[in-house]
Amino acid sequence: MMSDVQQQKTQKLAGINRTRVFVGTCLALLPTAFSFVLVSNILNQLKAEFILTNYEVGLIGGAALWGMCVSLLLIGPFLERIGLKNGAIGAFGGHLVGVTLFLAAYPFAGVPAAFWILFLGAIGMGFGNGMIEVTGNPLVASLYPEDKTIMLNRFHAFYPGGMVVGGVLGWLMVQAGGVGPINIGHWTWQMAIVYIPVIAYGILLLPESLPETERERAGVPIREMFRYTLTHPLFWLLVVLKLGTLSLEMGAMRWIPEVLQAAGIHGILILAWISGIMALLRFFAGPFVEKLSPTGMLLGASLVTGTGLYMFALLEPTATAVMAAATVFALGVAFFFPTMVGLLSEQLPRAGSLGMVLMIGFGFIAGGAAAPIMGYIADGYLPEALPEQKTVKILKTVEERFPKYAEKAEAASGNPEALAELGYRAEEVRSVVNQAEAALVQYQEEGELEGNLVGNALRSLYDLGLEQEQKLTERAYSILRPAENYGGRMSFWWLAPVAFVIAAVFAVMFIQDQRRGGYQTQQIQNE
Repeated sequence: MMSDVQQQKTQKLAGINRTRVFVGTCLALLPTAFSFVLVSNILNQLKAEFILTNYEVGLIGGAALWGMCVSLLLIGPFLERIGLKNGAIGAFGGHLVGVTLFLAAYPFAGVPAAFWILFLGAIGMGFGNGMIEVTGNPLVASLYPEDKTIMLNRFHAFYPGGMVVGGVLGWLMVQAGGVGPINIGHWTWQMAIVYIPVIAYGILLLPESLPETERERAGVPIREMFRYTLTHPLFWLLVVLKLGTLSLEMGAMRWIPEVLQAAGIHGILILAWISGIMALLRFFAGPFVEKLSPTGMLLGASLVTGTGLYMFALLEPTATAVMAAATVFALGVAFFFPTMVGLLSEQLPRAGSLGMVLMIGFGFIAGGAAAPIMGYIADGYLPEALPEQKTVKILKTVEERFPKYAEKAEAASGNPEALAELGYRAEEVRSVVNQAEAALVQYQEEGELEGNLVGNALRSLYDLGLEQEQKLTERAYSILRPAENYGGRMSFWWLAPVAFVIAAVFAVMFIQDQRRGGYQTQQIQNE
């Protein structure tokens, strides 16, 4: 039975088509999922077609996250003034303009300005992705004040679900290749499918009336929302916990495919398996919320996630062991993101949309930082797994033979056709040579390999992929792959304890709830 306060909240939603608005909001997460997985899928095509450096490709790949952080931290705090409807329009505009701008780079292949068109398109998509987080979370909480955590889990099920659908579609398009005169595996066709969910959620969501936020309904002044949020100890505790949980999720999810690929296992398939489990658990989160409560769910999720990370670190990377570790990890990490948003909204409703966007925004910053930190840890273990003399021989070969390739590219500079025929640019080759020389200088001075330097040197050689040096590239990859797997697994070993520290905090919160007679949702009028 709903309380009188909950009934009043629901009555105030009269005239709002909750189902249509909720479905539209859920579909609005699909462009986020599609854009992340498809951009990752087409980076090699972009590099070859636009003659981009690895650095430029990395900037395009990371631009979506930057655009997301801009939306969350610079615009999100002012959502209460902008309004949910304008927030949804902003998300739609960001997605539509971002995808269109990205595709508009196609005629400019080989022109330096093309990079900036791609980059700005990726920023635009990221802006749209962030605006859906800014708008969607408080919108769902306002639509379902009596079931916030359950419905937020269902809302966030569409991100991992979209990752699976988008990844499979992209893979199928590449496998299909040409359909008549059309190459549907080309990057333009892959990116064009992002239009489908964008148009779908625009049709469903934008014509509808959207509800007031909880803050508006309760008549809480915006100034009071800021004061309350920024001075409440529980809010800052939840922010710190969000930093940890998103680091566990984003850091590990970023490295799982890389580590497994280095073991000869298709990491993207394991990532799809994990995403599929996450989508199912989030969509059917209701029984978990009712039986365990949000704090109980987060306690269990932390323990299971830590166990999954230790399994990745300790088990030999056989198919059976990897599937077991991936399943355990997915069972744990699935509930982190939406349940923490629900916990904040249910315990600190006066924090409103401000609390949500700040917690998520800070969390994304930490999650983005976790991946390079894990990479740094992994590189530190590379020398333990690399055959020293074979590695040094490869680096010396690069130092001796590669300058001539750079000279050829320099001679072709200013001639896009000649550069396209070569397949590489002078600065890319110089970068490989410089990194090999840096690793060799350090080795000669210290008498041992340094993980970050030698890792970067071997990776840059492999990423360059010179056809003229195919055998050397294969030799480098044959020694780098098992070392990368070992280093990556060790990074999981160091990340896992974070999950158990977080579990200890949630355990205290869960015990406190039980002492008070069970988990209680706070009402904004009573805070």
